[in-house]
Amino acid sequence: MTIDTIHKDGQYYPTTNRNVKDRLFRFIFQNKTDLLDLYNAVNHSDYTNIDDLSINTLDDAIYLSMKNDISFLIGGTMNLYEHQSSFNPNMPIRGLLYFAKLYEEYINLNHIDLFRSKQQSLPAPQYIVFYNGLTEEPDCLTLKLSDSFLHNTENNSCLECTVTMLNINYGHNKELLKKCKRLEEYAIFIATIRKFYSNSIDIHQAVTLAVDECIRQNVLKDILIKHKSEVISMVLTTFDQAMYEKDIREDGYEDGFQDGLEKSLPPFISVCQKASFTKEATLEYLIQNFSLKEEILQKYVEQYWE
Repeated sequence: MTIDTIHKDGQYYPTTNRNVKDRLFRFIFQNKTDLLDLYNAVNHSDYTNIDDLSINTLDDAIYLSMKNDISFLIGGTMNLYEHQSSFNPNMPIRGLLYFAKLYEEYINLNHIDLFRSKQQSLPAPQYIVFYNGLTEEPDCLTLKLSDSFLHNTENNSCLECTVTMLNINYGHNKELLKKCKRLEEYAIFIATIRKFYSNSIDIHQAVTLAVDECIRQNVLKDILIKHKSEVISMVLTTFDQAMYEKDIREDGYEDGFQDGLEKSLPPFISVCQKASFTKEATLEYLIQNFSLKEEILQKYVEQYWE
């Protein structure tokens, strides 16, 4: 299942959220006006025409290209945006795979002949990771693919992918957040959830209180009012899965990873049910996100569905 959208005034408006794998960050920035605002904030640009922004999503990535009235890329850049709630030094490897696919699609779409003797042109890549995890990280950090290579020597690699990781936790990158209202509101919303949860409140209650508080403070108000249950379910499922994966790692379940996954299923199913997921939608989500056979997952859903 995917997020249904209504096209209105050239923008994308999410109407349902069956695919909870889509993170809240991407859910918010599916609106082309907000995504263009984010692009401008990151690149210190001032584009205003949302029709100049073309979106093509690839798994957890957002691809956007800027073009003018004569159909060439403004600045000649291909931008890849990702959101991470935990630090991952392997983002350059992921970026290499993403960009390979994106360039393949670009080459096919533009009928570029790579066998011609004339030099062909491609948009330059830009890879941004928006980080809001709990570990303390600098406002800006550069990650390189070459750091992952065995026996790598300085400037001796024929292949590179560079990631700019921007810390968007509230209090970091203040100028960036000031330039993009949606990004600042997102940072405040996550900080508000953590504030309530740090007071030993149940996570479901903490998220609900954070949503109500942000609505009162006019933070993401339009999204939270219209999509309240969807936002709560996205936050809860993301939190729940992250917590159980963390517990599995800390308990040393390398050899018993499947046992760890199965132990996490009953409470995870309960969370989905509290978030008003149907039994069918819950099973589909488990199939997409848990490395277990479908018949095992179906057995747990039938057994623990109340």
